[in-house]
Amino acid sequence: MTSVAVGAGNGPQLVGRYVLYGAIASGGMATVHFGRLVGPAGFTRPVAIKRLHAQFARDPDFVRMFLDEARLAARITHPNVVQTLDLVEGADEVFLVMDYVRGLTLASLSRTLRRKGARIPAPIAVGILVGVLEGLHAAHEAKDDMGERLDLIHRDVSPQNILVGTDGVARLLDFGVAKAAGRSQSTRDGLLKGKLAYMAPEQANGLPLSRRTDLFAASVVLWEMLTGRRLFHGDNDLDSLRRVLSQDLLPPGSIVGLPQELDRVVMKGLERDPSRRYATAHELAVDVAACITPATAAEIGAWVERTAAEELEERASRIAAIERSAAGSVSRLTSVGSIPGLGTGASTTPRRPSVRWLLGAVGCAALVVGAALFAVRASQQHVISPTMPPPPAASTVAAPAPAESVSVTASSAEAAPVAAPSAKASPTAARWPTVANVPGGSPRAGKARATPSSAPAAARPGCDPPYTEDGQGHIHFKPSCL
Repeated sequence: MTSVAVGAGNGPQLVGRYVLYGAIASGGMATVHFGRLVGPAGFTRPVAIKRLHAQFARDPDFVRMFLDEARLAARITHPNVVQTLDLVEGADEVFLVMDYVRGLTLASLSRTLRRKGARIPAPIAVGILVGVLEGLHAAHEAKDDMGERLDLIHRDVSPQNILVGTDGVARLLDFGVAKAAGRSQSTRDGLLKGKLAYMAPEQANGLPLSRRTDLFAASVVLWEMLTGRRLFHGDNDLDSLRRVLSQDLLPPGSIVGLPQELDRVVMKGLERDPSRRYATAHELAVDVAACITPATAAEIGAWVERTAAEELEERASRIAAIERSAAGSVSRLTSVGSIPGLGTGASTTPRRPSVRWLLGAVGCAALVVGAALFAVRASQQHVISPTMPPPPAASTVAAPAPAESVSVTASSAEAAPVAAPSAKASPTAARWPTVANVPGGSPRAGKARATPSSAPAAARPGCDPPYTEDGQGHIHFKPSCL
């Protein structure tokens, strides 16, 4: 989950990789905004961004429920379920990013038809419900990371949560009140969740639920689509609840002309005893499709275009107006790189440097430091070479350290004088180091550590000369001569 700062004001706001525009729909708990995913090279994709109302965004229980919706919906991948793409965290709230579908909810389509005194044609109704049932079956069969079934129950299958697109595909949405094994947000005791007019009797009575609970709600939706009427609609919530629990149910064929076999299927789905209903959503879908051939996606899409032409046009105009009015603001936002991963300006979140970049920086720093140290040492050290001029006779020599290197340490003891090289001595005798030429040496006052013996080195046996020379011209002093 990405954490970003959401811009203030009425203009477009950056939400992670998304630009949040104005609202296109609103429900009891959340508002849905039109948005766009913005990527490199001018890539954009329309999305729908669900945002909790402010009063719920401050309630930890509602926020946890919102997060659960994202977690559960992300487990379901099916054409008949609105796909959840991302979950983004703002300064004080979270946003659920979903696929944007051009279409309307079944509730909106039904209201339009009622105003016109019309109802949904039976093949269209069957086609819509079959799609919903297939998406519901996918939700019921969803599994966790360990391959265990989640036993997910939607608990709110209703026309408000069925989106019918102009592509002819019916999609189930809103798993905000879904119940599943391992769900982190447990239901409060005595609190009913869902819409009473589509609630199964066991749900209304607070009894254990199963996937058959969702099949009762789906059967209510089918009954209403076929008849053009409401089934359990009461004057108030208590009246609706009473109807769910005790109202006599009429088959839809008694109101409109339908095949008897379809009446039998619908009434089996509306059984108040869960054990007498269909076992799975897929079984119900197969039986419904066997009664009336479902309309194709192309036919459903064309029907949506005809039925809701005005609403669709109004929605398209609103979105176009939103984007036109915000075009300049978005251009300014993206031009300074406010969207993570784009541009070169300041990002809304600090970018973490890559491991490769860090290693490269450390390597470069090490090379620079090494070069500096090498230069310092080279300036202090003088390598003895055959072309060095002979040292002055009055020079002093320090006591050497073992091996090939010689260092000088200042001392209060006077250094013993070194005899001038004999004319008969080898020409390489002139290569004795002076204090000034020894690494770390100092030309100050000729002070150096005294040699163990005060006798001239050349006067001792085997010390003429007091060194040996290897094949590369390097000088090695004899310890006995120093």
